[in-house]
Amino acid sequence: MSSTSLPENNEKPQKEKPPAPNPPSEIPDGGFHAYLQVLGAHLLFFNSWGIINTFGVYQEYYSVALLSHESASSISWIGTLQGFLLFLIGILTGPIFDRGYFRHLIITGTFLVVFGMLMTSLGKTYYQIILAQGVCVGLGAGCLFVPSVAIVATYFTSKRALMTGITAAGGSIGGVIYPIVFRKLQPTIGFPWATRIIAFMALVMLCVSLVIMRTRTAPPPKARALLDLSAFQEAPFNIFSLALFLAFVGLYFPFFYASIYGSRITRLDDDVSFYLLPVLNAGSIFGRIVPGLVADKAGSLNTIIPCAVIAAILAFAWLGITNAPGLWVFSVLYGFFSGAIVSLPPTIVALISPDLSLVGTRMGMSFTFAGLGLLIGNPIAGSILNVQDGKFRPAIAFSAATLMAGAVAFVGVRVWVLRSGKGWKA
Repeated sequence: MSSTSLPENNEKPQKEKPPAPNPPSEIPDGGFHAYLQVLGAHLLFFNSWGIINTFGVYQEYYSVALLSHESASSISWIGTLQGFLLFLIGILTGPIFDRGYFRHLIITGTFLVVFGMLMTSLGKTYYQIILAQGVCVGLGAGCLFVPSVAIVATYFTSKRALMTGITAAGGSIGGVIYPIVFRKLQPTIGFPWATRIIAFMALVMLCVSLVIMRTRTAPPPKARALLDLSAFQEAPFNIFSLALFLAFVGLYFPFFYASIYGSRITRLDDDVSFYLLPVLNAGSIFGRIVPGLVADKAGSLNTIIPCAVIAAILAFAWLGITNAPGLWVFSVLYGFFSGAIVSLPPTIVALISPDLSLVGTRMGMSFTFAGLGLLIGNPIAGSILNVQDGKFRPAIAFSAATLMAGAVAFVGVRVWVLRSGKGWKA
């Protein structure tokens, strides 16, 4: 009787490896869940940039009522501080998003925005308003901003610029609706309750975002540094950051002062000149979507450069506008072309980043330069204009010149990317 021996299995059992994150080839680029993220991100923009884009109506109200003893430059610090903090804390929120704490950011941002607006409604002095509306709302908006654009970039490839544009259009739609809400309610129910209603509207919409949004990619196994310092060794990133700084120094001057210009220079009635701000934001709705559609075909840099140049030319043209029809046309066109400067940078960061897993971190870093430009731009412009005497021209020229300088820097990024061999579509 012969015995047969089975071969011994000397291999050691191996632990099952965790599933790897989806590679770029598996990015859905559409579908129900992907479009839900666009809706959720759109609402995040509505209640971050939308509230910041509303500050023009608060600037006008503060200058004639609550803070009438303060200068235009001092009041503008409140709104620019909001925008600066929105960008600045991107240094923290980008890496936090990359590490998988998306929902924590949304919850924190929701609390800070709503709480800040509620405290604004109770404010009586300049420092109470700047702490509540400038600091608290600005920090909350910053917690919402980077996740809103970063998550969309992980769900789309060929449609990325368009979807980012639709997301960013939320900021413009919020900038249309919230000023009208405040303007209509403030004379009847007062400043405190008009501001509280805006806070409650934001709370409802941000809760919707919290429910429907989900991250697609798994967080990296090892925690990354808060800053990707290697980015500063790359010329395209440095030139792009400079371009954002210069552009945002001048970009928002019309959004803060167009209504005041309308009533003082073109002699529009206050109730009519107020609508210049919603018109600017309405133009920006299409200026964030249409350039995104073009950018998906022609490239984001190829799209943002002509938009920035035209916006700067329009700003120079504003120097010669002294009648109401011209100011209305300017508001529509400037709103449209300036919208691309807000909506397209996230896709450009993705374009010039060698590793998509670092997009959140690099967005936060580059947007800090945009925030610094926004922080100092309007206060500088406010310090060189004289509202009482109707002397707006030096401030308008300053705004237009810095915006044109930003457009030139965007051209520098485009030239460098072309030399790197990425082709004409960039």
